[in-house]
Amino acid sequence: MAAVFLVTLYEYSPLFYIAVVFTCFVVTTGLVLGWFGWDVPVILRNSEETQFKTRVFKKQMRQVKNPFGLEIANPSSASISTGITLTTDCLEDSLLTCYWGCSVQKLYEALQKHVYCFRISTPQTLEDALYSEYLHREQYFIKKDSKEEIYCQLPKDTNIEDFGTVPRSRYPLVALLTLADEDDREIYDIISMVSVIHIPDKTYKLSCRILCQYLLPTQGQFHDLKQLFMSANNNATPSSNSSPEGESADRSLLEKAGLSESEVEPPEESSKDCVVCQNGTVNWVLLPCRHTCLCDGCVRYFHRCPMCRQFVQESFALRSQKEQDKDKLKTL
Repeated sequence: MAAVFLVTLYEYSPLFYIAVVFTCFVVTTGLVLGWFGWDVPVILRNSEETQFKTRVFKKQMRQVKNPFGLEIANPSSASISTGITLTTDCLEDSLLTCYWGCSVQKLYEALQKHVYCFRISTPQTLEDALYSEYLHREQYFIKKDSKEEIYCQLPKDTNIEDFGTVPRSRYPLVALLTLADEDDREIYDIISMVSVIHIPDKTYKLSCRILCQYLLPTQGQFHDLKQLFMSANNNATPSSNSSPEGESADRSLLEKAGLSESEVEPPEESSKDCVVCQNGTVNWVLLPCRHTCLCDGCVRYFHRCPMCRQFVQESFALRSQKEQDKDKLKTL
């Protein structure tokens, strides 16, 4: 039908025929190249055009200094019967308060009270919010920049061997870090940190780990501290004490507890090179997957994470351009 129309048009007026064909060609080219602002299939456009149509929102971040640091020393040897060793790294003199068998419900009610009622800046305020719903309490003084190891253990007279089957009503251990000096609370935005720690027992043998950490700022919110997943280093070798059987057992226990593997994935060896160009320094965190794998030059070309292929909703830079320029000057 179109061919008959074109032949008829050419017989009527060759010049008009040429003008119509040329106009159709220009309109088609404009649609393909996006001259008119209309959306066309991405496959018809190059990568530089794609970045303008699929721009990822850059999240506005506010830098704060966290004065608290807490890790588990030798998690493979920790248990309810033998205790646990915690390593602290605090910028100021602090208090470490450990609550064994803390009520799950009361803990999250206490976090809500920090938002709406009063600030949890001391161990006493947390205990008031918990209504003493814990089995045992220990407290230690942490010196500034000491990086000391603290050994914690339930007293033997408690006769506690496990905390029951999953789902549980109590966490094995909740560790609270607060600033010891009241004047220091005026300096830092973060006034306390709550760490929820799982410790294996006879009933639930999932390996010892920090399940979640909450930062409590002075403004009255609480923030869930999440791990960033760096790009894996090709030269990294697996740990000698890990086995496929142990990993599969841990995975099944996590599923039974309702936890996803990604939320408690142990840190892996990482590389500082961009996974795309292999040249630039990794600087961008992609959300919600939290993969840190792109440099400043490559991040604008991706609306899917190159590691997991999940759509990128937001992204933020680990370091500003000024900080990067300062590091370059130091190296020179």
